[in-house]
Amino acid sequence: MELLNKRPDDMARITTKELADKFIAEQVKELREQIGDKKVLLALSGGVDSSVVAALLIKAVGKQLICVHVNHGLMRKGESEQVIAVFGKELDANLVYIDATDRFLDLLAGVCEPEKKRKIIGGEFIKVFDEEASKLKGISFLAQGTIYPDILESDGVKAHHNVGGLPEDMQFELVEPVRLLYKDEVRVVGEALGLPHAMVYRQPFPGPGLGVRCPGAITRDRLHALREADAILREEFDKCGLAEHVWQYFIAVPDFKSVGVRDGKRYEGWPAIIRAVNTTDAMSATIEEIPYAVLHTITARITAEVEGINRVLYDLTPKPIGTIEWE
Repeated sequence: MELLNKRPDDMARITTKELADKFIAEQVKELREQIGDKKVLLALSGGVDSSVVAALLIKAVGKQLICVHVNHGLMRKGESEQVIAVFGKELDANLVYIDATDRFLDLLAGVCEPEKKRKIIGGEFIKVFDEEASKLKGISFLAQGTIYPDILESDGVKAHHNVGGLPEDMQFELVEPVRLLYKDEVRVVGEALGLPHAMVYRQPFPGPGLGVRCPGAITRDRLHALREADAILREEFDKCGLAEHVWQYFIAVPDFKSVGVRDGKRYEGWPAIIRAVNTTDAMSATIEEIPYAVLHTITARITAEVEGINRVLYDLTPKPIGTIEWE
């Protein structure tokens, strides 16, 4: 089956549950026709696009879908656990969970250069995914969370969006059920499929995960501090309603320490840097105004609850000149 790569001019924007339900019914029919009784493989990151594709395929072909979730040890707090809870338990998916934390962190030990870190994480992810895929028999299709902006950006030719590349001898037919949708439409479809709101409205998260927010050589103790501080930031943004209004917000913890005071004693710790930006196209970004009361609460919690952090800073740099991520 040849995939349509141009969104029809008369295709209505999916903004309501009714329109989403209609799209889901059409896709379930098409997926069943395309896949038949064959098996489908999906790299399930837990991100919006791959999660919605997984839920669609589960509805269409059930256990014929095999989801592979690779935890590279650079996920945010609770993310892999959410994937297991939602897909493994609630949706009863055919889920293969790989905890490759040690494998990734051992390879990253002592590596400071951002691009080298990205290449190690991306390359190892492909290796782990390929190893798991080669253990599975009778796979005919590869599902991907390609969305319409991906097609537009790649001029109609979409490289392997989620898995990053496959070996020459693994020939799969692609299944890309949300390829003609924009991100906001994918979210509406996800909610109509019954996925948790927090998963469907998950903010953008880079493939290398927290690896890009831990500048310098990644150590397990600093990575742990980053994960805990980031969880506090997300929790407080949820509480005060900022989570729904800010496009991307996170913590970065760079590789240097300064002296602070805790319990009347000198206390060396890392700084936690808050980044909160709004954007429409990710090419430029503005800084979100965070009330000082919220900043004080976040600061108090992070410095009291997270071992190794003794300062909290707020990054006020728009893009340009700063990038959205910290590397």
